[in-house]
Amino acid sequence: MPPKRIFLDANVLVTVLCNEYPRFSACARVLSLADDKRFEVHTSPLCLAIGAYFAEKKNGKKLARKKIALLAEKLKITMMDAGVVEQTMANVQITDIEDGFEYYSALDAKCVAILTYDRKDFHFSDIPILDPADFLLEHVAK
Repeated sequence: MPPKRIFLDANVLVTVLCNEYPRFSACARVLSLADDKRFEVHTSPLCLAIGAYFAEKKNGKKLARKKIALLAEKLKITMMDAGVVEQTMANVQITDIEDGFEYYSALDAKCVAILTYDRKDFHFSDIPILDPADFLLEHVAK
């Protein structure tokens, strides 16, 4: 059986990078799935950049860069190209361009779900949008 491809929104990365409780545990567990052969864990360059921005504010540039490098090494990075931009701009349901870019880059990578704490931001999605704790309960804790 091929691995299940999941996409992590920036807020999941920020939670781990900045040690934000109470969500830290679920997000860290989801990130650890990058080492589980049943899953492919994806994110986008945009999500990494957002994570870096918040990590720098909390931890300083040097440590933030180190953390982002580790994430980039562990996670699969999706493409964000002209096609992603065109699809986002063509979809009138998308009100937040950043979410559109993430969504279409996740689809391009054949992800089957997006994990985020802002589920309503992906109201236009044709794939499941799950919060990390719900994903763990439904797909990992079985």
